[in-house]
Amino acid sequence: MEVCYQLPVLPLDRPVPKHVLSRRGAISFSSNSYFFGGPAPRQLAKRRGAISYDSENQTALYIRMLGDVRVRSQVGFEPEPRGSHPYLYVDFRTLHSRPQSAGPVSARNVRRLLSFQRYLHSSRFIRGIPASNPLGYLLDDDYTGQAKLMLEKVGNWNFDMFLFDRLTNGNSLVNLTFHLFNSYGLIELFQLDMVKLRRFLVMIQEDYRSQNPYHNAVHAADVTQAMYCYLQEPKLAETMTSCDLLLGLLAAATHDLDHPGVNQPFLIKTNHYLAALYKNSSVLENHHWKSAVGLLRESALLSHLPTEDRLNMEERLGSLILATDISRQNNYLSEFRAHLDKRDLCLTNGGHRHFILQIALKCADICNPCRPWKLSKLWSEKVTEEFFHQGDIERKHHLEVTPLCDRQSNSVANIQIGFMTYVVEPLFVEWSRFSDTRLSQTMMGHLSLNKQGWKEGRDKQEASTSRASEEQRTSAAKDSNSKELPQGSKRS
Repeated sequence: MEVCYQLPVLPLDRPVPKHVLSRRGAISFSSNSYFFGGPAPRQLAKRRGAISYDSENQTALYIRMLGDVRVRSQVGFEPEPRGSHPYLYVDFRTLHSRPQSAGPVSARNVRRLLSFQRYLHSSRFIRGIPASNPLGYLLDDDYTGQAKLMLEKVGNWNFDMFLFDRLTNGNSLVNLTFHLFNSYGLIELFQLDMVKLRRFLVMIQEDYRSQNPYHNAVHAADVTQAMYCYLQEPKLAETMTSCDLLLGLLAAATHDLDHPGVNQPFLIKTNHYLAALYKNSSVLENHHWKSAVGLLRESALLSHLPTEDRLNMEERLGSLILATDISRQNNYLSEFRAHLDKRDLCLTNGGHRHFILQIALKCADICNPCRPWKLSKLWSEKVTEEFFHQGDIERKHHLEVTPLCDRQSNSVANIQIGFMTYVVEPLFVEWSRFSDTRLSQTMMGHLSLNKQGWKEGRDKQEASTSRASEEQRTSAAKDSNSKELPQGSKRS
């Protein structure tokens, strides 16, 4: 479990020199991820933390730590207990200050510590580009410029999220989501603090596990971009409220937050604490939702809203994320089909709009087969790699191997053809009935071509395997005959 400890201000024993006020460093902690196939302990280089100093207050220190940590107490090192909630708060201000100096932290100080100027000033240093190197600045600006050009075409269905992630140095989710919030005017409409928003998005991106081949921050960014494309469709663009847009983008960005890289059946059969916590029902989706709510509250992004409105938004966010549970696919599909058959969908009705947002998020979550072949193929290979990795873990620990995750009896092509046929195509056929636009036609066209591409690849692979087997049998027969000939000649 990722545990986040947030200390807004930690008083220091002595002033910090001016020349180090803008520096940041890393804090590394060990964590045991042996059961999920990682090294034990986990490579320390992958554990990240941040230290920053307030340029105006030389005795204040801001620390953010991620990891399973041991907390230094007054009586020694004690393991911090794991709770059911992934985000905990610990205040260490009293450990390094006199009793009378420990007081409440002002919001003004926190805002100063997390200022945009500080974030932007340190970003080049974090990415390893020395401030004294003018060429580094030119290259950094060049990449930033290319990323901005891509964002101008963010509504294009051919948007290459892998390229955008490279251009943003692995910050695709932060940059994309912030841009969409800004383009919709949500920051002004909801009076969001830009510093809190940026911090919230950075925490979201950090809480996706980069070691996952598929369920990582790049996938979340891709789903968010797809969600934006759907929100731009005429029926949705004309009826969705600002709150709908906000929740739709938030749900897309957080829908797989802190995904462990294994599926629900794996968590259940290994007696994982999340399975027990959520009673084996929508285990991962509940975890994603609760993790998202934890980050919302930790960042205080919506703290200025009335409590009732804030809780209502958290519930609606959960309803959207829970809709991505693939085991409930047929329920949503049947309801969607029934609405379309009856023609009773009325998007002026709040309940109907929310249902369409659920369907849109479901489509965005599994839209990879509807992307152009180059992108679709890459996503397919990544998700299959993650499946097979789970199967390897199951086999290693003598568990029943999930059929979909067995690399010995499955192939990427077979998995994708089945997924397209039984999961993707039925949903997108109904979406096309609901929104018969150029985008829907494009998606269905790519889906058909990609399915045919996987079939042709599978047929070629099977033909090649068959020829190789035949050649092997022929070669074995020749070897057998050549061994028998000398014996026959002796008898003659």
